[in-house]
Order: sequence, then structure tokens, then C-alpha cells
Amino acid sequence: MNFTFAVIIPLANEENDFVPFINVFLKVLNRINESGRVYLVVDKVSTDKTLELCTGLSSQDDRFITIWAPENRNVVDAYLRGYREALADGNDVIIEMDAGLSHDPRALPMFLRVLNEGNECAFGSRFINGGSIYDSQWKRTFLSRFGTLLANTLLGTKMYDMTSGFQGFHAGVVESFVNYPLLSKAHFYQTELRYLLRNTRYAEVPIHYRAPSPSVSQNAITNSLSVLLKYFILRLRRKAVSLP
Repeated sequence: MNFTFAVIIPLANEENDFVPFINVFLKVLNRINESGRVYLVVDKVSTDKTLELCTGLSSQDDRFITIWAPENRNVVDAYLRGYREALADGNDVIIEMDAGLSHDPRALPMFLRVLNEGNECAFGSRFINGGSIYDSQWKRTFLSRFGTLLANTLLGTKMYDMTSGFQGFHAGVVESFVNYPLLSKAHFYQTELRYLLRNTRYAEVPIHYRAPSPSVSQNAITNSLSVLLKYFILRLRRKAVSLP
């Protein structure tokens, strides 16, 4: 591996799962490259001891950088804050993932390998060979599969998974979207990025996903449909946008 890498992880109310997650993550990080940086982004949504646990970890291991971001308005702000910090520190490759073992850290080596083989983007996929969703109710799985089908149909994309949040990029790609006026305010942001970056060199990486909750908020669904419709209308008008 001939680049520096960072992982950004927004956390909110992860007190119960923090230690198990970090224990698995550390084993992977130590095996990959001890110089990798990890940005833990915490904001006011978190009301338990997550921030305290993050700062404690940072004081013991300087690879972990805790970012307190009370100004965040939504989860998209949390991801983007992490990306900006990782870019400012000069990392060549930046990967985003969720905490609480909903994303398995043991997939990180595959993301790094894909990004070291000429790809600009690596998108986690639960619906290709080697990927899966487990410990999830059928409603959550249905939303993910239907969301992918709907997005591919309306936006003209051809990915197997358009809604996964485990993904990685070279720094040049991150620079192209980190200040872009994204329309998403919730987790549809993952789909929006895949659409905007559809013309880059990318590969899908099989991941195992554990859904922390069977439900998705009504506000998140409403925002997702609104953003999807806006991009679909632009596509019909032959004004489709893409990055970089």
C-alpha cells in the first residue's frame, strides 16, 4: 500500500457498543497499517458517554482523533466534517463507516486494496457475492433493495447497492464533493454521492451489514424521495450533474 489513509466514523449514543467495536477495529488497524488515522465525529445528538469514551481513546492512542461538532445539523454534516478534517491532515484515501458493528471493520483491507488498484471510489455492497444483511427485519432489507432498484431506474445508475454507507475515496474525489451543495439531509446522502460519482472509476466491495434498527424515520424517507425526484427531473431535462 503506497498511500496514507483515514477512516471517519460518526458516533451517536454508542456507549453500549463502543468497546466491542473498538476492540475489533483495533485488531484490523494494527494488522493493516499502524499509521492510519481514525476521526471520531460526535455531536449533540449523542446524549450518553460516547464523547467521553472517544476522548479517552484519543488520549491513549494518537491515531484516534475525536472531533466535537456541536454545530452539526444532521448526519450529513457529521460525515462532511470528518472528511474536511481528514483532507486537512493530508490523507490520500478516506473511508467512511458506521460504528456499533453495523459495519464490520474487517472489510477495511478490501476497501484499501480496491482503492490501491486504480479505482477512485470503493462502494460497499450488501447485494453482491460475499455481501449480506443480517440481524435485520424484512422491512429494513426491503427498503434497501427497493431503494436501490428505484434509484437505478430513475437515475440511470447500475450499481448493485445504492444505499450502503460503507465507502471510500481518493482525496481528489473527496475534494470534489465536500463543498458541493448536497441536497440530502439524511442517509440518502449515500445514494446521492453514488449518483454524482457514477462516472468515476469505482468498484463495489462486498460487506456484511447489521441493521441497528428495523425502522427509518419518516423525515429521512421524505427527504430521500424529494432528492431522488429532483435529480430525476434534471435527468429528464438533460441537465444531469456529475462529479468530479
